[in-house]
Amino acid sequence: MAETLTGKVGVVTGAASGIGLATTQSLVDAGVKVVMVDRDREKLEELATRFGDRVVVQVTDLLDPGSCDAMVPEILDKVGRIDIMHCNAGSYIGGDLMDTDAEKIDRMLNLNVNAVMKNVRAVVPAMKEQGGGDIMVTCSVAGHGAVDREPVYASSKWAINCFVQVMRRQLRHDNIRVGQVSPGPVTTALLNDWPQDQLAAIKEEKALMEPEEVAESVMFMLQRPRHVSVRDVIIVPTTLDM
Repeated sequence: MAETLTGKVGVVTGAASGIGLATTQSLVDAGVKVVMVDRDREKLEELATRFGDRVVVQVTDLLDPGSCDAMVPEILDKVGRIDIMHCNAGSYIGGDLMDTDAEKIDRMLNLNVNAVMKNVRAVVPAMKEQGGGDIMVTCSVAGHGAVDREPVYASSKWAINCFVQVMRRQLRHDNIRVGQVSPGPVTTALLNDWPQDQLAAIKEEKALMEPEEVAESVMFMLQRPRHVSVRDVIIVPTTLDM
């Protein structure tokens, strides 16, 4: 039996587009008040007009240490509690390592790894105090296998895969569930760096998923009864399932 989420408060990072926006929509439809976190103020304000009082806007630049550190305290001041934290924001680098500069590597690791760890560390005390919660992380199928054209991206997701497994064990006695959804290629802005000929080919092969399909997996995990934890969901296009 699915657990109702009505009346809960959720936080989604990277909420202005892609998987974050699709998850926001699904949570709102389930009766959750959603704090939409993104650095794009203009887009967030536009979406707030669409969603109305079902969402709260939180402008945060996760790559700015001060802004990142202030995020959870600012959200708690606005809404009082956090029942669901979906750490979804991330970036992508593909291609050979030697074609990637040091600045891009730092940016990706700071966003894909460090910001997630900081956000989780910040929200755990509040969840413990209120008696529980759910922490969801958007990982990637690249975090479960060595992808030869993604040395930086895949390594960041391997790190997060490990982090999720460890935190789930640390928090299991606090009624805080920790899980990750690991999608294959999804039609989001993260694919903008892909070679255009390769992107066109995989679209033709129906080898891309929609953000809404990933959001459905997140909702499945969140709606399990409290005594059930879904640790990991790997969701990939059937044509790429090897």
